[in-house]
Amino acid sequence: MGKKVKKEAEPPPKDVFDPLTIESKKAATVVLMLNSPEEEVLAKACEAIYRFALKGEENKATLLELGAVEPLTKLLTHEDKIVRRNATMIFGILASNNDVKKLLRELDVMNSVIAQLAPEEEVVIHEFASLCLANMSAEYTSKVQILEHGGLEPLVRLLASPDPDVKKNSVECIYNLTQDFQCRAALQELNAIPPILDLLKSEYPVIQLLALKTLGIITNDKEARTTLRDNQGVDHLIKILETKELNDLHIEALSVIANCLEDMDTLVLIQQTGGLKKLLSFAENSTIPDIQKNAAKAITKAAYDPENRKLFHEQEVEKCLVALLGSENDGTKIAASQAISAMCENTGSKEFFNNQGIPQLIVLLKSDSEEVREAASLALANLTTCHPANAKAVAEADGVDPLVNILSSRRDGAVANAATVLANVAMQEPLRAGLQSHGVTSALLGPLRSANTVVQSKAALTVAATACDVEARTELRNSGGLEPLVELLRSKNDEVRRHASWAVMVCANDELTAVELCKLGALDILEEVNLSVSRKNKFSEAAYNKLLNNNLSLKYSLTGYLSSSNIISDGFYDYGRINPGTKLLPLKDLCLQEPSDQRAVLLVNSKSSDVSPPPSTEDKSSDVGYGRSISSSSSFRRASKEKTNTGFGSPTEEKSEPPSGRNTALSKGTTKERGSRKGRGKKEEERAKEEEEGSTLPKLMGEGSPEKEWYPPFDPDFRVYVYEVTKSIFPITNIKEQIEVLARYVAEKMGGKMSKEKLHNFSWELHISELKFQLKSNVVPIGQIKKGIFYHRALLFKALADKIGIGCSLVRGEYGRAWNEVQLMNDSRKGLIGALPPPEVYIVDLMFHPGGLMKLRSREADLYRYL
Repeated sequence: MGKKVKKEAEPPPKDVFDPLTIESKKAATVVLMLNSPEEEVLAKACEAIYRFALKGEENKATLLELGAVEPLTKLLTHEDKIVRRNATMIFGILASNNDVKKLLRELDVMNSVIAQLAPEEEVVIHEFASLCLANMSAEYTSKVQILEHGGLEPLVRLLASPDPDVKKNSVECIYNLTQDFQCRAALQELNAIPPILDLLKSEYPVIQLLALKTLGIITNDKEARTTLRDNQGVDHLIKILETKELNDLHIEALSVIANCLEDMDTLVLIQQTGGLKKLLSFAENSTIPDIQKNAAKAITKAAYDPENRKLFHEQEVEKCLVALLGSENDGTKIAASQAISAMCENTGSKEFFNNQGIPQLIVLLKSDSEEVREAASLALANLTTCHPANAKAVAEADGVDPLVNILSSRRDGAVANAATVLANVAMQEPLRAGLQSHGVTSALLGPLRSANTVVQSKAALTVAATACDVEARTELRNSGGLEPLVELLRSKNDEVRRHASWAVMVCANDELTAVELCKLGALDILEEVNLSVSRKNKFSEAAYNKLLNNNLSLKYSLTGYLSSSNIISDGFYDYGRINPGTKLLPLKDLCLQEPSDQRAVLLVNSKSSDVSPPPSTEDKSSDVGYGRSISSSSSFRRASKEKTNTGFGSPTEEKSEPPSGRNTALSKGTTKERGSRKGRGKKEEERAKEEEEGSTLPKLMGEGSPEKEWYPPFDPDFRVYVYEVTKSIFPITNIKEQIEVLARYVAEKMGGKMSKEKLHNFSWELHISELKFQLKSNVVPIGQIKKGIFYHRALLFKALADKIGIGCSLVRGEYGRAWNEVQLMNDSRKGLIGALPPPEVYIVDLMFHPGGLMKLRSREADLYRYL
């Protein structure tokens, strides 16, 4: 055999590039390699970029600047599995950078990333694709894209993946997606709750925590709570709470339970299994503040349902909440106070907190934390609303001072709550008297000027509650509280306007306060409010009428009506009808005007402008048969002291009437006093007439030295009328007879009986014109008129009837008509057993048949017959 010869290697083809191994140290070079058509180059370049991106945020930003993102997106759909895997891994890391997220949304790669979640893909691809989606889903736009591209379904499927990283990324992405309500609805359709519950059994705390957070959001929906209950989810949650080793999960577990407690069926299930007692015991005994806080929040959420409150009360949840009030953590105190506020809707709970709870809450009112003070004041506001015993407990536990201090707080909620509690306390008369000593009225000035409508409303309500006493109204007036209160009447908020009107109505019980309110424009504002159908309310109308009752002249001009409870006093004047919105000039301005062709202003005034010493004790005796003095003016008392000057006997003091304005039976003492009045001689009476009829004109018009205070014109004739009817008509015991005699008396003083046929010949206009010329004024005292028609006689009858306690109304009609209405009990119904029917209304005839009474059946028909 010959010697073997070694075969020479064949040279490579000329058209083939020899393999080249390159070691690159620049990221830019590797980024350029991403455009290579070779799978091996692409795979190695992606692997190098992945390691580079892992090193930090700066490297991710560098890759973005080098333009690596766009070529990488193309590799997500590469045919080679390794290239596709490595590209997915890079995006899982890069997607945590905000600028990369923005670019990825613009490049619309969501569909490509979701495609990597397909079941046939490797676990590694699942891990990083889900990581990319978890990072992207933190922003709303990406959430929408994931949902639109059907990314939710594969994510739910991957919750059952054997790989913990895939589970963690998937549940984290789902947690981010559940922030949107559309995603929550889609999760319910995909039946995602069972696989999420399975994650609670994971050995990795982070997965358990994310699962609980996700459940905490989706169980806000009722359907999700039902699914959770049906899948024994409540048992899982209770077990977590019972396991001390899982204390890092307790807070989130309580959040889920809080949602579940809103569902009545779930709450019953928890109670039946003993879970509710465990929960309350756990909350009370836990040493972790956040756990106690979340437990209290769970109770708060559930307590908004009436049936839940009932169950909680049966489980004595109040004891747990009172214990939590003693926590050192402010958050726990706030949550417990809020839970008490929610439980206050249950009557039994309110009664429980009367002895246990209110003292602790009052302590919290003195806390340094404004949030704690606000929560405690809210609880007290709910506890004392419609519960006098709790309001009394607050006052007895020295809660008024801290509540008054909170009125100056910077937190509007705390101020509103404190004002509510004080209003509830003030609703009780025994407690209201003590509030003034704590400076409540002056402390309300700030809240009344607040810009917050809730604070304004509650402050006005507190004023309405506290201003029932004269002292409180006086302090409010003197401290300048009426001005901001009147401004609140202009509020566009319905509740503010309603409560301010209520407060004004209460304050108007005081004559001085009512006058001050009118000076501040309250009457004009209320008139404007009541003209609006949308702005007026029952309180604005009542407040307006209340203020008018302290200005009867304006009331009669505006409304044309005075009831039997509207007592005409000295200084009243009838200007005639005015339209709403028209200003009524003061009496002083009217008196100083020159006579004109306008209608005469009728004045009622028996009070002299003379200054006299105070009456002696002999003159202070008064009859009490009607509950008020016969005359509230000092002029009557002065008359008895000045007999030598005026010639007047001592007229009796003005009687008061009961609220109904009707006469009542007289006492024996009253009868005796009447007998003493009958014994007075006629000489004194005649002297009084002569001297007062001879009074000078300047004195009658109230003229005097410019330095002296102005007084209304004195009407001596009317003063005589008052004395005469007091002496002759007041002693009559039959009310009907009193009315008839008074009607004849008025008719006699005003020109006597008239006939309808001769009414046009009754020259009363000339008589009034002569008086105006004689007095040099449009203001004519009613006693000076000797020829009067309907409206003159009706006014005189009302003025004299009010002086002697006869209840009657004054009604203005059209074309100079006016009349009086009285209420009388039908004689045929007297002595009947049982409830008496209402009295019947009669019109008093002062013109054609003086003293006649016409029963008012059909107002229009009967008035037509009379007038």
